[in-house]
Amino acid sequence: MFSAYAILPINYALRHESWASKWLQSYEGKSVRICIPPLVDLKMVVLANGEFGHSNDDQEADATLSFLPGTLPGLIAHDESAYDAIHIAGDALFAEDLITISKNLKPNIEQELGKFTGDIPAHRIAEAGESLFQWHISLIRNLSDTLGEYWSEEQPMVVKPNDLKDFTRRTEEVNDALETLEIRINRLIQKCNL
Repeated sequence: MFSAYAILPINYALRHESWASKWLQSYEGKSVRICIPPLVDLKMVVLANGEFGHSNDDQEADATLSFLPGTLPGLIAHDESAYDAIHIAGDALFAEDLITISKNLKPNIEQELGKFTGDIPAHRIAEAGESLFQWHISLIRNLSDTLGEYWSEEQPMVVKPNDLKDFTRRTEEVNDALETLEIRINRLIQKCNL
């Protein structure tokens, strides 16, 4: 049921961007799985018209796109750095094309609203919606930063990158010291045997 609601806005945007639908038509029958653990696990299949349909078969998806929930606001805002956080599995060409389409898919809500309310009210509604959207994005970013800090500082569930680098460096130093010690011990054994 959730998948039907998730696919509707995607298909709506594809209908208004004919270039994207035409691009997707070459992938007819291919399936994609979108994973945003633990929130979303959605599997879709490309239809003949270049839109998506729900796929509930048990076969492995042709391509899987996975990312953390904190990445979602950046993806919605078309932040280039957010796209780097997407983990791709399966058909890389298909997945890269999906990412390229999503980067360039920008439905014009203001134009659609203008058909019902007129241009000036549609412009004002779109501006208000954009500022509300930006507020939500900053709220989600702040929340994810706060949770990350909490999990790394207060309730250590996540290792900080600098701590991991320091641990790796120290482990390498211990390995080097052990190798040096082993060489010295072997030399002492050889001297004792002579």
